[in-house]
Amino acid sequence: MQKIGFDQLELNPFTVIGSDNFLLTAGGMSDWNTMTAGWGGLGYLWNAPVAYVFVREERYTLQFMERCGVFTLSFFPPEMKAALDFCGSCSGRDTDKAKGAGITPVSVDGGVAFGEANLVIACQKIAESILDGNAIIDDAVRSIYPHEDWHRMFIGRIQGVYIN
Repeated sequence: MQKIGFDQLELNPFTVIGSDNFLLTAGGMSDWNTMTAGWGGLGYLWNAPVAYVFVREERYTLQFMERCGVFTLSFFPPEMKAALDFCGSCSGRDTDKAKGAGITPVSVDGGVAFGEANLVIACQKIAESILDGNAIIDDAVRSIYPHEDWHRMFIGRIQGVYIN
């Protein structure tokens, strides 16, 4: 993987995040979990380039996000869609997601990403918050949570951007 400046990144976040999805991974090489994600964004906050992601309370990845200071976003070419589908349909509690998806964990900036990704964004966690009923003021958005199974939001300062 080749490291590039965050300002060299050219992508449409509405496509790569909203419709193509990505793998959100937290932990270190000896203990990590990944999940397929489709909610998040990229921007500039608190004088730094950031990524923000959302994890529901019941997801196994949440405990890794809570205890680890680094997380990564791994984006894949279209021919890897089956790997994303696999990682989104199985729990890392009882499944070796890398083996099942046919992807290779690699160490990136103290976190875990995947060698088959065509883009990796490594982040240092700088904030987290629960998005609950008190935070959501739009009824259409509240309707997404009929069981009040809220998301946790994590904001990370982008430490590295890597391309294959």
